[in-house]
Amino acid sequence: MHMPLPRFLGWSVMLFGWQWLAVVAWAEARPNILVILADDLGYADVGFQGCKDIPTPHLDALAKDAVHCTEGYVSHPFCSPTRAGLLTGRYQQRFGHENNPAWRPEDPRAGLPLSQTTLADALGKAGYVTGCVGKWHLGAHPSFHPNQRGFQHYYGALGGGHIYLPGLAGGEEYSIPMDRNGQPEPLSDYITTSFGREASKFIRESSAKPWCLYLAFNAPHTPLQSTEALKARLGHIQDTARRDLAALIVGLDDAIGEVIQTLRAEKLYDNTFIVFMSDNGGPITVSKCSNGPLRAGKGTVYEGGIRVPFLISWPSGLPRGTTYEQPVVSLDVFRTALGLAGVASEANSNLEGVDLLPYLRGDKEEGPHNAGGLFWRTGGGASWAVRQGKWKAVGGRNQPTELYNLTKDKGEAKDVAGAKAEFVQRLEAAYAQWNTGNIEPIFESPRAGKKPAKSK
Repeated sequence: MHMPLPRFLGWSVMLFGWQWLAVVAWAEARPNILVILADDLGYADVGFQGCKDIPTPHLDALAKDAVHCTEGYVSHPFCSPTRAGLLTGRYQQRFGHENNPAWRPEDPRAGLPLSQTTLADALGKAGYVTGCVGKWHLGAHPSFHPNQRGFQHYYGALGGGHIYLPGLAGGEEYSIPMDRNGQPEPLSDYITTSFGREASKFIRESSAKPWCLYLAFNAPHTPLQSTEALKARLGHIQDTARRDLAALIVGLDDAIGEVIQTLRAEKLYDNTFIVFMSDNGGPITVSKCSNGPLRAGKGTVYEGGIRVPFLISWPSGLPRGTTYEQPVVSLDVFRTALGLAGVASEANSNLEGVDLLPYLRGDKEEGPHNAGGLFWRTGGGASWAVRQGKWKAVGGRNQPTELYNLTKDKGEAKDVAGAKAEFVQRLEAAYAQWNTGNIEPIFESPRAGKKPAKSK
């Protein structure tokens, strides 16, 4: 015979049911997280940054829905260290990842140290589906593989660069097969197109749960290889070297457009937190890129090496089509993502970025890095820089410290160190204090023409 539940037990069951439904609804409402990284993109080589000769309609449309961070930085002026900082939320000098690792699959040292927790580790534990598509460049040894670093799904090129089309010339690292979850696959298409397609596939297949996708293109990094169809769209550019670069950027924009269209088709666009940036400034001594009006480029700690195109879009949670003019940095992505996922930052107390949401929404008026500033170091201290407010110091071994007022001189044309000695001393002291928490590089970048030493 059916016996009715006691009244208090019935209410308990109902209450538990509502709580469970609320938890499920909250989990489903958590935004997806999409981090898009370009490779060696010039500061002035996309439309939303003022570029006139290279059409980037998809990125420009994203900018109209985004917060445009006009003073967005990365934590290092070249490839692998920036990626290490981005995926750990820590200055990469804290754990010795200050150089590019050589392509040595037998070397268990040259890569992102296994002691470090990645964004994928943290979000995977929070119930997110995690995926990585594209360039890895965080170590060639199997222990560094994306599937071993928290990413449940991976498709891409494990090295620091790659040929763009099957059959084109490239060295060993640039000619390796694509990797799909640890299994080799031949490259069968224009690589930028394939990354856009694989990213879209991940989104469609993961749409039932919140997900995090790290989409790291190798465009427009050298070699400057593209399809004739892409070049044909750029006949207005007479300089062939500039046209070759532009074709890579147009292909990048096309692939990002496909990913955005997939988000819209899956009705995920409004609740997807999208970050777009480059891994460093454009290599002005290598290609016909432009970092104007910034000084220098990739490899330097002047603005042209570390300030990059930087967009943050979340239509359901952030204002659209606005600009944010306080300094932000790639390290901020990790802590901001944890906040979106409902993960307590205390569990990752060594993070050095800031949750940007209250700043981008206007809830906090001061800049996110006003208190401590931002720091850069290359070569174990061969060059370094500090930014605090409008002041930036640039120094290094055996060279006097330079000082720039970035509010008046973002091109770093006028060194005012001689007239502002007190600011030089303050920023030098800030750098020295920050540097006490760093270690020496744990591996060296490969040198052209010289085979790296064998691991011991």
